[in-house]
Amino acid sequence: MSPELPTQDFSGLRVGSLRIGVDFDNTIICYDQAFAAQAQARQLLPQGLAPTKLAIRDHLRAVGREDEWTLLQGEVYGPGILAAEPFAGVTAFFRACRERGVPVCVISHKTVRPYLGPPHDLHAWARSWLEGRGFFNAIGSGGAGLEPGQVQFLPTKAEKAARIRELEVTHFIDDLPEFLAELDWPGLTRILFDPNCAHAGEGRFSCTASWAELAERLLGAEALRR
Repeated sequence: MSPELPTQDFSGLRVGSLRIGVDFDNTIICYDQAFAAQAQARQLLPQGLAPTKLAIRDHLRAVGREDEWTLLQGEVYGPGILAAEPFAGVTAFFRACRERGVPVCVISHKTVRPYLGPPHDLHAWARSWLEGRGFFNAIGSGGAGLEPGQVQFLPTKAEKAARIRELEVTHFIDDLPEFLAELDWPGLTRILFDPNCAHAGEGRFSCTASWAELAERLLGAEALRR
């Protein structure tokens, strides 16, 4: 059973009062397929291992191959990102925000270059993925209706947190509870995106397992039914 957003967090909420911020990695974009493809190509995916990012990471760390994991990340967040998929419903969520006039932006911590391996521009590759997946396309053509300026990649977590505060975001959505814990100031509702229900007992934040559930709570039951 998926965790639900506590209704009391949204009581009396008006759409016009929203300013939504969204993380990128593992919140908008799901890397499982991309990591599996790269690990398979490098013969790092043993038979029987689940083809997911976390399973591959845990396996490589368990066998003492941390550097291989770091190199793998550099490729997946670089050119390999094109094999990644958006989480179900996220494009429709951004489209619904645009249609309702709700300010929304992507604010993400991402280094410009990998720690190891070829010096791919990770910011440029992430933007290429967003463009290729239609996030910058107009709503009328099936896109999400985002403008490039609504996407901001910051090189440190501290800069990411500062930008969230600077933009007076009212609701921020992220997959990392440890980062959300740092955003501790009045007026901000912190929402944990937890599609695998890995943090079902988390009590500090509102939780959601899907973008459809989140859209219903924030934007109205009919938001994704158009």
